[in-house]
Amino acid sequence: MESFSPQFFILTLALVGVVIIVAALLSGFIDRSDIPQVGVFLALGAMLGPAGLQLLNVSLHSPILRVVATLSLVLVLFTDAVSLSIAEIRRHRLLAFLVIGPGTLLSAALIGLAAWMLLGFSPAAAVMIGAALASTDPVMLRGLLRRPGLPETVRLALRLESGLDDVVLLPIILVAMAMLSHSNLFGVESARLALELFLLGPGAGVTVGLLAIGALELVRRKTGVRRDYESLYSLGVAFAAYAAAEVVHGSGFLAAFCAGLTIAALDVELCDCFLEYGQTTAEMTLLFTFILFGSSLIWQGLLVLNVMTVLFAVTAVLIRPIAFLLSLSRTKLERRSCFLIAWFGPRGLSSLLLILVPVFVGVPGSEQLFVVCCLVVLLSVALHGGSLMLLGRTPPPASLSTDLIDTATPKTNDGAPRPSATANDSDRISIEELRALQSSGAPLLIVDVRAETSFNSSAFQAQGALRIPADQIVRRITELNVPRETWIITFCA
Repeated sequence: MESFSPQFFILTLALVGVVIIVAALLSGFIDRSDIPQVGVFLALGAMLGPAGLQLLNVSLHSPILRVVATLSLVLVLFTDAVSLSIAEIRRHRLLAFLVIGPGTLLSAALIGLAAWMLLGFSPAAAVMIGAALASTDPVMLRGLLRRPGLPETVRLALRLESGLDDVVLLPIILVAMAMLSHSNLFGVESARLALELFLLGPGAGVTVGLLAIGALELVRRKTGVRRDYESLYSLGVAFAAYAAAEVVHGSGFLAAFCAGLTIAALDVELCDCFLEYGQTTAEMTLLFTFILFGSSLIWQGLLVLNVMTVLFAVTAVLIRPIAFLLSLSRTKLERRSCFLIAWFGPRGLSSLLLILVPVFVGVPGSEQLFVVCCLVVLLSVALHGGSLMLLGRTPPPASLSTDLIDTATPKTNDGAPRPSATANDSDRISIEELRALQSSGAPLLIVDVRAETSFNSSAFQAQGALRIPADQIVRRITELNVPRETWIITFCA
């Protein structure tokens, strides 16, 4: 595994195939059973590792780990950014500020303090592990965010946090790395670091994002672009932004986030394409990374078990609820929502990827930080994954009657009806036809199936519509026991 031999490529392709096959076959079972998807792939990695079939043995210095971990962190940051709704952040700016500012930063500070006091880490090392362990895992959160009975305020807060926390925490880690690598950070050295962090990296990301959007818009007008290929185009933008920043000695990771944020702000259609097609590709890469960690690396956390490391791991997990309950105490959120937001901050891939940044650079003592992070992540997978199974789902109603549905007419933000569809489009229904159905008394259900970014940023509403993401519509309609004679009208603006 240490060299790029033919066996290395064969094994890599085999692992990619295994990830895709297992993820596809188990997706429905995992979604319904609430078994942590991360745990399944960590177990699969253990089966393939030295303690199992001995097909995979990955160390911190393995080339495959460096490549896959770098790609994964780029995808995590880009996906977080491109999934954000700028309009949603503006509408809920207080909540976004509380979860990212006092919530995330206070968690990072308290975890760092615990690492300094309990484990004797240097201040800079404690800052790095605190920032890494304050990051929530997007893969583990995905199962929770898809849960039908989850309060919308909880879903919103966790989505905002997972989309923004890494870009706040990554600069902290980069500054702490510089503190450990350089004895003097004043004068010219501090100016150079600030230039790399806050100008070159983000500047490269924004530049690549703008150029990519401009080129895509030009081709759209001339010849058109297939929707599924636009998602692949988004992935290309992420990697190009990373490479451009590294060439000018900026942070490629910050560039990937800024490129995604540029797309989120300027091209909603490209965001939706990525979320529909490209996000699945990104998730496969993340699950592949979990297999690599699960083969041997993450289990190294069990080798450092002692009273102080266990005390630190428990403290690191419990600090978040304290920090977030304090941060949200002055909001009008109900107590159950505050508790769910505070508790469900699982540590996972993001924490491991962030702490690998100093490891790959060779920062002194960073390998010990990684091992301690592994212990906390294992505890988090067990506690947060297990609590997700115990949380239970809000049971769907036994049936859905038309009495539960208001008179529904799609409206624009100024209250005017939407224009009717063209006569030659047999898949669409006009406003007049919809009103005729309503007047006839026929059982009718209007479903809002817009993509997440379009739904969050649009002022269009379908009055009385049931909100169901397009990829869940068949399952949810089945759960709701909708009568077969019901007209189902999907609304997509």
